[in-house]
Amino acid sequence: MSPLPYELVARGKVREVYAVDDERLLLVASDRISAYDAVLPTPIPDKGRVLTALSVWWFDQLTPVLEAHGAAHHLISATDVPAEVAGRAMLVHRLEMEPVECVARGYLSGSGTVEYQRTGAIRDVALPAGLVEGARLPEPVFTPSTKAEAGQHDEAITFAEVVAAVGAERAEALRELTLALYRRGAEIADGAGIVLADTKFEFGTRPGTDGLVLGDEVLTPDSSRFWPARTWSPGAAQPSYDKQYVRDWLTSSGWDRVSPPPELPEDVVAATRERYVAAYEQLTGTPFV
Repeated sequence: MSPLPYELVARGKVREVYAVDDERLLLVASDRISAYDAVLPTPIPDKGRVLTALSVWWFDQLTPVLEAHGAAHHLISATDVPAEVAGRAMLVHRLEMEPVECVARGYLSGSGTVEYQRTGAIRDVALPAGLVEGARLPEPVFTPSTKAEAGQHDEAITFAEVVAAVGAERAEALRELTLALYRRGAEIADGAGIVLADTKFEFGTRPGTDGLVLGDEVLTPDSSRFWPARTWSPGAAQPSYDKQYVRDWLTSSGWDRVSPPPELPEDVVAATRERYVAAYEQLTGTPFV
């Protein structure tokens, strides 16, 4: 990728962030893939383009929900970007980000299952007895987490800790908007034959304002668990459109999660790309070009 005429201000596991001016940033999605807090040495072709195209599509779908809550999203344009990053970049508003990850769960899975089996709850959110892996929850729940530094783990936190971090009014607004966005996203996904098990949103505010703005990526296979609805069957881990396929391969490979992660085999790379593209095409109803 050719150097861009902007200052690189942040490099994450998947994205580079460039300063365009005092009010705008350029978010560029790479083909890197991370798992277990490590960036793997093998990229997934077209992954960055899928993440960008799907986020752009979702921002449009979710605008009515945002507006109903007096909120907005950060996307300015996905076309007014440098040619060398066309298709994988978004021009966005600069935001002052909230210090919490806003997680919504409609199904029991992942770390939520582990904590539920130990305590019957996910932090301060009590759940009914007898739930199994992959079970649908009676109602979607808000299970926020910390925003960890690079290389560290996000940690689930209680709603009281969110209140302590941002204040009671803002905490309630974050919970309400997170659950509203999840419900609408799940409804749209269900219409496309996909179960939206859980997802993560990030919010901020534009400098000098206090209205919430949805930032980062939204409802992608990197930030969500997508399951095929036709194969959903509670009681076990579910087939998925997200990077769980890569996590499963890493687990079976014997990687100790301490040494540098291994290269991914060609068949795993191809199957992972296929899952990302399938998620995009099934959700949007349009072919990925």
